[in-house]
Amino acid sequence: MRAAVLHETGQDKLEVHDDVEAVGFGPGKVRIRVRATGLCHSDVSAMSGVLPQPAPFVPGHEGAGEVVDVGEGVDGVAAGDRVLVCWLPACGTCAACRRGQTQLCLAGFMNAGTPNFRRAGGDLFGFAGTGTFTEEVVVAAGCAVPIPDDVPFEIAALIGCGVTTGLGAAINTAQVEAGSSVAVLGCGGVGISAIQGARVRGAAQIVAVDPVASRRQAALGFGATEALAPEELADAKQRITAGEGFDYVFEVVGKSATARAAYDATRRGGTLCVVGAGALDDHFPLNMFELFFDEKRILPSLYGGGDALRSYERAVALWRAGRIDLEGMITHRVQLAGINEALEHMRTGAALRTSISL
Repeated sequence: MRAAVLHETGQDKLEVHDDVEAVGFGPGKVRIRVRATGLCHSDVSAMSGVLPQPAPFVPGHEGAGEVVDVGEGVDGVAAGDRVLVCWLPACGTCAACRRGQTQLCLAGFMNAGTPNFRRAGGDLFGFAGTGTFTEEVVVAAGCAVPIPDDVPFEIAALIGCGVTTGLGAAINTAQVEAGSSVAVLGCGGVGISAIQGARVRGAAQIVAVDPVASRRQAALGFGATEALAPEELADAKQRITAGEGFDYVFEVVGKSATARAAYDATRRGGTLCVVGAGALDDHFPLNMFELFFDEKRILPSLYGGGDALRSYERAVALWRAGRIDLEGMITHRVQLAGINEALEHMRTGAALRTSISL
């Protein structure tokens, strides 16, 4: 079968091979025929080494498709079911799951160290324990989440990561209050989803901040009340909030410099929500006085900060009701052979989300 492979961390292009085999099928596992997958910035971060991932590997973790076969003991899905791929499944038994913080379950991360694929040259890993830039993938049963028949595969794929992460940051983690002021730094797929989440929660002002003009323009169509380049943020803080700062600021880039700018844009007693996935060696500078004196809440948000299954259901309900726009987030569509074109669109900021058909 075909799959896009990164052979060494740091390479900027993928190679599409047609001799890849999905491995590991057996008890508790599900084989999925991938029909659509999104390109998330985390895939690019794993390719560059910002996010830890053994290589060689098949990127992709935002996918949807049909169940081909199920192993012994699997009773939640059956062959023929339409599913999305959950890259962070909850085991249900660890301390985090028992506390109700299923997004902190480490079971899914442990899968990243087990090969998901094989070709003549040896074993291949799947990014985040999945690897959806391929025609078929074998995953743990908890990674295969049934989706309603009216949800297209490309929409379900987005819900599998970017939409859930951004919406959840605004709704679950920050719990944006109606009438509040919001700034979102970074307006790719996750940032646009955070903007839509803030709109759903009733924010009065939603300021989108991004260096790419096309993304700023797009943000206005998803609920932003205005869109600015990064160098305009300080003036906007003065103009909109009389210099006090925004009630909620979302950092959706994953860099310490952006997080510092987001902190400075947050009012005293306000909320900084850190959504971007950054590097282990990129440290966020704060001094102890400002941390104490400003009393700003710093809330990291992993995968939307809530139960993934509930978040998927909520995203579908909001989409059906016309409260959020998911089709409009897909600005580019390619076949697997065009994966490197999709990577370039993401790196330059030309795409909000690219849907890859398999």
